[in-house]
Amino acid sequence: MTAQIPTATRSYYFPTRGSYKNLALQTTPIPALRSTSVLVKVRAVSLQYRDLLVASNRYGISGIKENLVPCSDMAGEVVATGSDVTRWKVGDRVCANFTTDHLDGDITAEIFDTSLGAALHGVLTEYRDFPDYCLVRIPEHLSYEEASTLPCAALTAYNALLGPKPVKAGDTVLVLGTGGVSISGLQFAIASGATVIATSSSDAKLAIAKKLGAAHTINYNTTPDWDKEVVRLTEGRGVDHILEVGGPGTLEKSIAAVRYAGYIHIIGFVAKNPAPLTNIIGSCIGKAIILRGILIGSVAQFESMNRLICARPELTRPVIDKVFKFDEAIDAYAYLESQKHVGKVVIRVATV
Repeated sequence: MTAQIPTATRSYYFPTRGSYKNLALQTTPIPALRSTSVLVKVRAVSLQYRDLLVASNRYGISGIKENLVPCSDMAGEVVATGSDVTRWKVGDRVCANFTTDHLDGDITAEIFDTSLGAALHGVLTEYRDFPDYCLVRIPEHLSYEEASTLPCAALTAYNALLGPKPVKAGDTVLVLGTGGVSISGLQFAIASGATVIATSSSDAKLAIAKKLGAAHTINYNTTPDWDKEVVRLTEGRGVDHILEVGGPGTLEKSIAAVRYAGYIHIIGFVAKNPAPLTNIIGSCIGKAIILRGILIGSVAQFESMNRLICARPELTRPVIDKVFKFDEAIDAYAYLESQKHVGKVVIRVATV
């Protein structure tokens, strides 16, 4: 235990949801620390598309906390430990897993009910206690801001590409867009020896993807039949893995772009114009395609991902577009909504 434990924390919360502009600050007492819990000083928080959905009441789950403290992704410093905690000590740098009870193996409904920033209060706060088992040590070479991008975007990409059918050298990976998950996926694929094709509506964003190692880039505004271009670039074979963040507006083209028995990892639904379901079902059967839904990942996967990050630091350093101050949280949400970013948008909660 530490001698001086903070007694109160400032946090953002939603008195009412409907817009991120409803975010308000509150000061609340920090509850007594349970014997198996760890109190963490939050240093940085990164934002997800999910945070916009939660704020606007478009996140399709029930049971979201009233007066919700939002956000799921943080990096911070241990400031106190419960009496039974042996794994962590004051001063350790840690991230919390997105779903606190997802330790290993398949997720369940009960585990999903421990997701931060929705079913549980989130991390946009100065201090928060966590169960000791849900914390993961931050790689030494990463800053708090960089580490805050790992729990959702990076782990989602890692689970997709290094889950049941791990990407391997010589594979081809297609990433849609240049948001947090896609950029992390690009980096992990390159670190694993794969060839990456990236799409975007912006040539400037595609130039960044090129610098990060993408072998091929496609502007889907100037090349609307991007699926045919992917097939051409792979000499008719199609790609082995697709990080499918578009959903209804891109899934049909992803099915056309993937190889026979290839993997399409269903991660998001940011694109509109849904394709007829009959087209999708018939194509999946006809090509023996594996569609796999991704719900972030486990603590065990988080630790494995960090080993990859430490093994290939030059290829896997998180890409941060912009960092906002704690009192600029609403501005950070607005910037994320603008879709001007490449990589991640981060809120720096504490500097000392």
